[in-house]
Amino acid sequence: MTTDRIWSYAPASGYAEGLLLTGFTVAAADGTIGHVDRQVDESGMRHLIVDTGGWVFGRSVLVPVGLVTFIDPEAREIKVACTEDEIKAAPRFKTDRETLDPEYLAGVGHYYRSLPPRQTTTT
Repeated sequence: MTTDRIWSYAPASGYAEGLLLTGFTVAAADGTIGHVDRQVDESGMRHLIVDTGGWVFGRSVLVPVGLVTFIDPEAREIKVACTEDEIKAAPRFKTDRETLDPEYLAGVGHYYRSLPPRQTTTT
């Protein structure tokens, strides 16, 4: 997993500036977790707000874009380098104000950086 640039898309992820990801399905290493509800690109801490629907009791999660391993614009799918359980255990996202809170974002970044590295695939 990319840990040195947790808030930036990895060059091999397939992200192109200006690509709108809202509505894309998000897949963890072991299953689909939801879809992109919002995309935050204007700050230095780029991230996705993922609506998990009924999967995690209908809550949203904040996912730093450095976790994105592959984007398939045709299939409208994003793959991330973590598991469902790792995303469930991430710091709880409650309100959009947190997307502007440096302390909250630092905690999220620290959590995802602390996860064990794993091999990622692009297919």
